[in-house]
Amino acid sequence: MSLRDQDEIVDAELVEDGELLPYAEPAGRPLVDAHTVLMPGEEIPTSTDPGTTYTERDLYVSEETAAAIKEAEEEGSPQRRTAMRLFEAWCAEQGRVAKPCTTATYTEYGRHLMAQGLKVSTIRHYMSLIRTSMPAGKKPDNSLYLMLLAQYRRKNKRALRRKEAFPITLPYLVPMIEKAEADDRPIGWRDSAMFAFGYRFLGRSIEDVDLDLEDVTILDDRVLVWLAEDKTHKGEEQTLVLHDRPDLNLIFRLRRWVGYLAEQGITTGPVFREVLRSGRVASPETRARRGATKRGAYLRPQTVNERVKLWFAAAGLKTDGRPVSSHSLRAGGATDLGVNGATDEELEEAGRWKKGSRIPRERYVRPAKDTSKDPFRKIPVHSPEAQTSK
Repeated sequence: MSLRDQDEIVDAELVEDGELLPYAEPAGRPLVDAHTVLMPGEEIPTSTDPGTTYTERDLYVSEETAAAIKEAEEEGSPQRRTAMRLFEAWCAEQGRVAKPCTTATYTEYGRHLMAQGLKVSTIRHYMSLIRTSMPAGKKPDNSLYLMLLAQYRRKNKRALRRKEAFPITLPYLVPMIEKAEADDRPIGWRDSAMFAFGYRFLGRSIEDVDLDLEDVTILDDRVLVWLAEDKTHKGEEQTLVLHDRPDLNLIFRLRRWVGYLAEQGITTGPVFREVLRSGRVASPETRARRGATKRGAYLRPQTVNERVKLWFAAAGLKTDGRPVSSHSLRAGGATDLGVNGATDEELEEAGRWKKGSRIPRERYVRPAKDTSKDPFRKIPVHSPEAQTSK
C-alpha cells in the first residue's frame, strides 16, 4: 500500500451489522425539458438525474406537424441553404459532423473562410447563417471565431471593403426597359414590368419574385402592394402605395404583363414567372421537369440578377466599376430619392429600412453626392496666356 493509500480519509457513516441494504440503481427518467421535440418513432431519452417526468403526450408532435417542420427546414432562405450546403461539404471533406457542429468545427470553418480572403461582412454573414441553422440549445460558442475575425480584420484592410451594387437610376433604368421592350415579346414585357416595379417598390430581389397576384391591386394611377412581412418588419403586414410616373409607366407595364398571364388562365400565384422560348409561360409541370423543385412556379432571385445584367449590357450602358446586380434597382431608387431631397424618414419608409437606419444615407445618398463635390473648383483655372499678359 502506498503512502497516498494510507493517508486517504474516507467520509462514511457507521452502521450496525445487518443494517446494510443492497444498492438500487435509480429508475431512468426522461432526459427532456420543456423544449424537447420528438418525431414519430423516436424513443424518449432517459437519464439518472432527477427531474420532471413527461409522458409521450408532452413530447411527441403529430405526423402533420412533423411534416410541416421538415418542410420548413428544407425550405429556409436561399442564402441559408447556400451557407449550409458549403459548410456541410467542407465538413464532409474534413470528416467532421456538420449538424449539430462543435465549437471547434465552427471556429475552424471560420478560419477556413478567412484563409480564402473573403470580405469581413461576407464571413460574418455566412457564419451567422450557419450558427442559427443549428438545433435549439446546440449552437456553437462563437467567441473564439469572433476573436479570430477581429484579428483578420486588423491584418486585412481590403477585407473591410464592401462590394456595393452600381445604382441603376432613371437615366440607366429607362434605356434598359426600352431595350427589353424593343422586340415586343412576352419575356420583354415581363422584364420591363419587373424592372419598373423593382425600382418603384424598392424591393429586395427575393421580395419581388415572391410577390403573388393576389397581393397586387392595379388602379388607374397607383399600385397597391400587400406584404405579410419583410426583412425589417417581421410579422407586420403592410399595404404599400406605389404612385405611377410618366417615365416608369408602371401601370401600363404591369397591366400588360398581368393581362398576358390572364390570357393563359393564370390569375393566382407568383406575378413574375418563367417565359419559354415559345413565349408561353412555363407550367408547374414544365418547371418541375427543368429542376425547379424548390421554387415551383416562382422565379429564383438569381434570375432577376441575370436579366438586369443582360439588359444593362444590351442597352450599351457602362458602370463606374461597381458591379451590376438585381440589388442595383433598389440602390437606384434610393439614390434618386436621396440626391433629390428626400428626408431620412422618407427614405426609410420608401425602402422599409429600420427607423434610424444609416444604410440609405451612407450607402446610396452620400456616395452619389460626394462624387459631385470638388473643392478645387474654387481655384481659378491656370492659363499661361493670362500670366504673360500681366
